[in-house]
Amino acid sequence: MIDALVELYEEGQYEPGANVIAERAGLSPRSLFRYFDDIDDLNSAAIDRQLEAARPLLDPGIRDDDSTVVKIERVVEARVRLFETIAPAARAARVCAPRHGIVAAQIRESRSYLRHQLQRVFARELRASGGALLPAIDALCAFEAYDLLRHDQRLSRGRTTAALVAALTAMLA
Repeated sequence: MIDALVELYEEGQYEPGANVIAERAGLSPRSLFRYFDDIDDLNSAAIDRQLEAARPLLDPGIRDDDSTVVKIERVVEARVRLFETIAPAARAARVCAPRHGIVAAQIRESRSYLRHQLQRVFARELRASGGALLPAIDALCAFEAYDLLRHDQRLSRGRTTAALVAALTAMLA
């Protein structure tokens, strides 16, 4: 059932009904609710699965002595890799979040983790700016910025990466 829902996310169906999910899974709608309390519970499980698959992608592989340029390139590469992996579930989570507190909390926790990662990685550069750049860097490295570039502006993965590297370089280097 979770696999069926993730497939539907990948097809752009972010809030499919129980009948659609059950049909995709080859089950009856009643069977769906034997395993999950409701659609929200299933959505949460599907998003959790996607996040678990993405955990290994969270480490950008940066050393303390790396130059700012290297840190920027590695952070952007890691974020693009992460967002390419979680994009369907991330879009679904953002559609569901206003109505589902658990999903909204998952998004807040993820954003907080990623913001603190940037704060650690760019500590030296942020000190030089008095910390004023962190909100802008966080926004630039967020899923929403990636999604805007990849899907709204229809940039390729390479052009998205280049745009983010150029913007971060202009801010930090």
